[in-house]
Amino acid sequence: MRKWLEKIFMSETDSLLIQLFRYGFVGGAAFVVDYGVLVLLTEVFGMHYLVSATISFILGLITNYLLSISWVFNKRTMGSRWAEFIVFAVIGVIGLGLNALIMYLCTDKMGIHYMLSKIISTVIVFFWNFFARKFLLFKANK
Repeated sequence: MRKWLEKIFMSETDSLLIQLFRYGFVGGAAFVVDYGVLVLLTEVFGMHYLVSATISFILGLITNYLLSISWVFNKRTMGSRWAEFIVFAVIGVIGLGLNALIMYLCTDKMGIHYMLSKIISTVIVFFWNFFARKFLLFKANK
């Protein structure tokens, strides 16, 4: 049991399923940072919600990147960390655009409640972010 837990949570791995599992935790942590900062800056500090959302998105993205490179993905395809982060961020921004598009299509065009649209979008964008990052940035060289 201990070896199994160590393999899932502690060891470096190229296993797609283990990385996907870990990325679920990473995405959750990034969401908590993103949402928490959004609420804190908007509700407590009275900042405009769009400014708060921009700051919180960036902090969530940084959280996702740092946790991803330290816990989820152990192989790299780029030599420069800055270039790697920029590609990582571009993938995230594309995910943000997909989120808005999917929510718009589901809610405005299909009549689905926005909360369900957000869940549908979150699932799709989660897989987009994981697989784009896995295969563009952190693929194993074989």
